[in-house]
Amino acid sequence: MNQVLENPFYYLENFHQVLHWIGERYSDLLTDEEAQFLARFPSVPRPSRALFVRMVMRKGELFRASRLNYPEIGCSIAAVGPLVEQGWVVQDPELSLDELFDLLQKPEITRVFALSGAERGARKADQLAALRERHEGSHRFTSWYADAGDQVYHILSKPLCDRLRLIFFGNFHQDWSEFVLSNLGIYRYEKVEFSPAARGFRSRRDIDDYLALHACRERFAEGEDPLQLARELPVPADDNEWLHSRRQKMLFQFGLQLEKLGNWAAAFDLYEQCAYPGARARAIRVLEKDERIGLAYEWLQRAQAAPESEAERQQLLRMAPRLRRKLGHMREPAHKPTPVERIDLVLPMPAEEWWVEGVVRDHLWQDEAPCFYVENALANSLFGLLCWDAVFAAIPGAFFHPFHHGPADLHSADFQRRRASLFQACFERLDDGSYRDAIRVNFAAKAGLQSPFVYWDAIDEELLGLALDCIPAAHLKLWFERILLDIKANRSGFPDLIRFWPAEQRYQMVEVKGPGDRLQDNQLRWIDYCAEHGMPVSVCYLAWQE
Repeated sequence: MNQVLENPFYYLENFHQVLHWIGERYSDLLTDEEAQFLARFPSVPRPSRALFVRMVMRKGELFRASRLNYPEIGCSIAAVGPLVEQGWVVQDPELSLDELFDLLQKPEITRVFALSGAERGARKADQLAALRERHEGSHRFTSWYADAGDQVYHILSKPLCDRLRLIFFGNFHQDWSEFVLSNLGIYRYEKVEFSPAARGFRSRRDIDDYLALHACRERFAEGEDPLQLARELPVPADDNEWLHSRRQKMLFQFGLQLEKLGNWAAAFDLYEQCAYPGARARAIRVLEKDERIGLAYEWLQRAQAAPESEAERQQLLRMAPRLRRKLGHMREPAHKPTPVERIDLVLPMPAEEWWVEGVVRDHLWQDEAPCFYVENALANSLFGLLCWDAVFAAIPGAFFHPFHHGPADLHSADFQRRRASLFQACFERLDDGSYRDAIRVNFAAKAGLQSPFVYWDAIDEELLGLALDCIPAAHLKLWFERILLDIKANRSGFPDLIRFWPAEQRYQMVEVKGPGDRLQDNQLRWIDYCAEHGMPVSVCYLAWQE
């Protein structure tokens, strides 16, 4: 970032904003430790508070004083004193050999351990491996490195601050940088009016369950046994659909890992109790792999009677013939998708840097028929612009801090139902013709604001105008209805290119496939949907001239 924030203590003010926000909205959910921290932190001298926040926002929990150089703070050795008195930081902590190596540079390692010969020139990892055999236990930094002329601090309160960050954001994927990016204008957010009572967690149990689920996910990422982790997963409160969804997703991921390990029976046991999208199809697949064909076919028949989604219906259609054949059943007529126009191109490979979709786009471009690479950007952006007010409506539980990229319940099963009347009003604009003005107004008024649908970098006035002039409202409505039907699955899979004939007010979508490439499942579903509803869609297969 080349821009400089005018207030050198901007990060400290941001931290105080979080503490104030939590104190106002979540005081009844806080532990004694968290409540005491909120009460005591403002009374600590400003340089000490600033140093604390700097350490919180940096990676790790161990820091050398010589590397905590901030002009606005001054001497870090002086600033750390009050933090040590509060018990938030330990000065000169005990360190294992591995922790010490993380803090030292190679020349220092050579001095501390008097390395010579081959060990002196070895890689740092090899030096550590060799020294482990000669050094056991933990020692204070000054015992390891008496003449360092430096100090080491261990911040103990980082887990506490991580919990406070979770309470504020309602997730762990957002962090303190959201404030800086917002202050610099890099990220700009829609201002949603929500009540002071709006919050992401309704009880302390919700917070603790989230933390427990997160801990299991981290242990899984480190390679722990998925079966053991599945047994330890907490069961959230019955009324917390959001946390139940997170738990179901983790069970699904554990099942996938067990499949990779070839443990079909254990994978099936997890899929059987899992309601995450795709789990039922995976259950049928592992039953087939385990040669339990009869049970697999029973599951398939139940699923075909009530598919959970278009994606599952597509998977079931693929599995059914194979299972029927293995059971000796008669062959059923194959599903025939609606025919789609095929374009075959044979072009010379460009000498300059190229990408397949760009080559086809440039080949198809004509002055009277401009062609654009849009993939998922155009349809989603048009939907997001038309339905902006519905998406950002202050529905209870959807927004609870100023840095939402979109509503927290975007992927919930009842997302559309909770806003049904608002979406209906948006879609009625497609019927009465006012949608063009609504989209253009939001394109100008909301430019650059974060949205889960609008690709600001991919659309401009020219593309927007061509789309509104050439794509019939009836087609837009069909796109938007399908997006809303399954937001997570249907935001992707749109054809790569769109071509316009402004004089004739018509368009054509083109999916591009290069040599050896094939259509993905979500692309097949969108192409079939568009073809079935009479929308102009084609698949272009590109081959290179010899």
